[in-house]
Amino acid sequence: MDIRGRRRSTNVEDRRGMRIGRPAVGIGLGGLALVLVLSLFGINPLPFLAGLQQAQQQSPQVEPSGEPYQEGAEEAALREMTEVVLADTEDTWSALLPNYGIQYRMPTLVLFTDVVESQCGAAQSAAGPFYCPADQKVYIDMSFYSDLHQRFGAPGDFAQAYVIAHEVGHHVQNLVGTARQVHEEQQSVGKAEANDLSVRMELQADCFAGVWANTAQRSRQLLSAGDIEEALAAASAIGDDRIQRQTQGYVVPDAFTHGSGEQRVRWFRRGFESGKPDDCDTFQARQL
Repeated sequence: MDIRGRRRSTNVEDRRGMRIGRPAVGIGLGGLALVLVLSLFGINPLPFLAGLQQAQQQSPQVEPSGEPYQEGAEEAALREMTEVVLADTEDTWSALLPNYGIQYRMPTLVLFTDVVESQCGAAQSAAGPFYCPADQKVYIDMSFYSDLHQRFGAPGDFAQAYVIAHEVGHHVQNLVGTARQVHEEQQSVGKAEANDLSVRMELQADCFAGVWANTAQRSRQLLSAGDIEEALAAASAIGDDRIQRQTQGYVVPDAFTHGSGEQRVRWFRRGFESGKPDDCDTFQARQL
C-alpha cells in the first residue's frame, strides 16, 4: 500500500500510555479468551465485559501516565498508516453517503495500549479492535496488528487497513440506522436469530470495507500489488469457524456471530468488485 504523500486524518485521539488508576476486578484468562472470540472485529464487542462490570460494580479507571508516550520507529510507521487509511475512509464515505441523503460524520479513532474506557464500557487490548456506537469512536491497540500477523497468519499493511475499514463500516451502519434496527430486533428474537443478525451485520461491514478498497484504488490508486490478497487472508483468518477450531477444537455454526472465513471473504470481495454500498445488503441475502 502506497501511503507516501497521502493525507493523514486529524480525527485521531492518542491515549497510548494511559494507566489503570485503581485495580479492576480480574476476569481471568478464560474470560479474556471468551471476550476475544466474542468481540474480534465487532460492533460494540463488550456485552460480556459490561455484564461483568455491572455485576461487580467496578471498572478500570484510566489515567494519564504523567509522561509523554514514547513510540519507536515501527510503531510510528503503523500510526502513520492508520492515519492515512482513516483519512481515505473519510474521503470515500463523505463522497458516497450524500447519494443516500446522509451527511457523513467522521468517527474518531482512539489509539490505546492495554486498557481503554469507552461509552460502551471498559476494554482490555485482548478484546481486539472495536467500534462504539455510543461515542462514535473506533478503538485500536496497534499491538493487534502483530497478533493479526503472528496468531492469525495475516501479515501485511493492507490486512491492517482492512481492520480499520471494517470498523469504519460499523460506523456507517450506525449513521444509516442499521445498527439501531438490528439491536432492537435482537431484543425480541431467540439466541440463534440474534446470532444470525450479528453475522449479517459483520458481513455487511466486511462488504463496506471492500467498497472502500474499490474507491481507494479507483479514485486514488492507494493499493499496491498483493494488497487485496492480504485483506482476503485477514478476512479468512478471523472467521468464526477458524477461531472456534483454534479455541475449542470444533465448529458450531449456530454460535457464529461474525461469519465463517469463507463468508467474510465472499462479502469483502463483493464490495471490492462492485464498489456500491447497495450491493452490501446482507439482510436481504438468502445465502450468506
